[in-house]
Amino acid sequence: MAAPFLLRNFMRYFRVRLRAYPYLLKYGPIVLLLTLGGCVFLLKQPAEWARGGNQDVHELDQAEDPNPRLEPMKGVGSWAAVGDDAQEKRKHKKDALKKAGVGRKPVHVDVDALQEEDVKHKGPGEMGEAVDIDKEKLAPEERAAYDKGFEKNSFNQYASDMISVHRSLPDMRPKTCRDAAKNYSKKLPDTSVIVCFHNEAWSALLRSVHSILDRTPSNLLKEVILVDDASDMAHLKGKLEEYFVKYPKVKIVRSPDRVGLIKARLLGYEAATGSVLTFLDSHIECTKGWLEPLLDRIVRDSTNVVWPVIDIISDRTFSYKNDADAGSQVGGFDWGLQFNWHVIPERDAKRRKHRTDPVRSPTMAGGLFAIDRKYFEKLGTYDPDFDIWGGENLEISFKTWMCGGTLEMIPCSRVGHVFRDKSPYKWRTGKDVLKKNLVRLAEVWMDEYKQNYYDRINNDLGDFGDVSDRLAIRERLGCKSFKWYVDNVYPELYIPGKGPAHGEIRNEGASGAYCMDADADSTDPNKTVDVYPCHGQVSSRFDIWKHISGLPIDRDCLFRGEISIGATRYCTKYAEMTAAWTKPAPIQSNSFRAILRRAIKNGSTTRRTALCGIHPVTSVWSSIKRK
Repeated sequence: MAAPFLLRNFMRYFRVRLRAYPYLLKYGPIVLLLTLGGCVFLLKQPAEWARGGNQDVHELDQAEDPNPRLEPMKGVGSWAAVGDDAQEKRKHKKDALKKAGVGRKPVHVDVDALQEEDVKHKGPGEMGEAVDIDKEKLAPEERAAYDKGFEKNSFNQYASDMISVHRSLPDMRPKTCRDAAKNYSKKLPDTSVIVCFHNEAWSALLRSVHSILDRTPSNLLKEVILVDDASDMAHLKGKLEEYFVKYPKVKIVRSPDRVGLIKARLLGYEAATGSVLTFLDSHIECTKGWLEPLLDRIVRDSTNVVWPVIDIISDRTFSYKNDADAGSQVGGFDWGLQFNWHVIPERDAKRRKHRTDPVRSPTMAGGLFAIDRKYFEKLGTYDPDFDIWGGENLEISFKTWMCGGTLEMIPCSRVGHVFRDKSPYKWRTGKDVLKKNLVRLAEVWMDEYKQNYYDRINNDLGDFGDVSDRLAIRERLGCKSFKWYVDNVYPELYIPGKGPAHGEIRNEGASGAYCMDADADSTDPNKTVDVYPCHGQVSSRFDIWKHISGLPIDRDCLFRGEISIGATRYCTKYAEMTAAWTKPAPIQSNSFRAILRRAIKNGSTTRRTALCGIHPVTSVWSSIKRK
């Protein structure tokens, strides 16, 4: 019985083997060759590649970064360009990485898995640390390069070039933000990130772009559009295009003529295909989780225009540190139509459950923000007749609020920005482009309040062009009045002339030739107040407030100074104005008396201070006798 059973099973097994035999003959050698080839390939890889882990991003940077890398000079304590031997070693390392396949295809970091704090990063500036350079210890040629970098960029290019374009940064978000991220919409829109540049430093531009690519989820990043505003530096031509060939999400748009930031951004907008437009500068660094909180606010309401907390990257050391007070201020403006910062008003602070909740802001700085593409179009985009730069941030701010939207600063979104003391670029002369922009802004959006700005330019409006099409947009959208904006959005705004008296503080001695004044051109927030010949210009005007013991100049207040007559300081609250004086009535306060005593000149028996307008004295406020 067992023999037939075994025979049948043997014949069945033999027939199966016979059927499989031709396939083994056909495909067996191919499988064997592929297996052996794979083993040889793996054995040839460098040890650091084989280890894997979180090291690949940094190694990729070392291989791809075309900047001259800088290493410490022994015994000097600063940094200089690497020598031939080190360059040769780096070349071999780069070749090894290329053989490993690194750099052959677009690289995108898994943002969710990016744990920068858990990895020991080496190199200058890693984790946002400062790069301190003792210029005096540099060799003459390196010192010349250091100075040239500052001259071309108004920031320390020498330090920037030492830092990896993929440098690591701490996660700036507090725990409440990380927890809030769990509740973001599951249907966040994609975005086109628009970055305009003109003659930007290579390392700063690449670090900006890589911070976007490396810390933005791929499904949310439609594209990065680099708009070249007629740069004439060689590294921003073919070399830039060659570098970004392997990054298909990066597109370069070039303007043949110098058009300035506003028109360059409009070029980027025309090329963009994303649902949301995100505008960034070309010397920034995005941190982990920067984009999602912005998009979450927009997907909840497409009329939300949002901007991140803008952290400071040092223009000298490129340090990027987590500021505990970040997000404690929002945007405002003065009557010279210049953007300024002020603390979050108490009424808005009460709306929030946590310090990391979005906060309403009357204006925004304008360099970094996100807006729904359709809403941007509905608002009429930027005024296309704005020239170069200036006023565009206030235009977006005013019409967002007045035409049904909301402007918010988002504390859970953190982006660092290199703030420079001055612009390194030269503009065409013979035309005050900023004034033209601001007059157009005032004519279209500010109604009767525009006169407060016109007073500051002595009603010299100049040729600001035709604004009828911009007024038509406002009419079509049914936008609210500027008075509504002041009353409901920015009630803290100081309104000139609302006190019982307004004008110059004139010393009637010496035939009334001298007035209290501050330097209108000074950028120092603590301007010196002294006695100058009266000139009737706006800078010498003060307001007397009936119930407030201060003399505000816009939102600057007069404080008693130790050396000069006094000094102005930015007042954040009316209560701070009161604190500047010792008694309720300004002219009668001891502080004010002390200031005026120093303002009175010899040559008159009666020393009186009169408050008057630009024209002849109209009212005597008080009589002060010299002691």
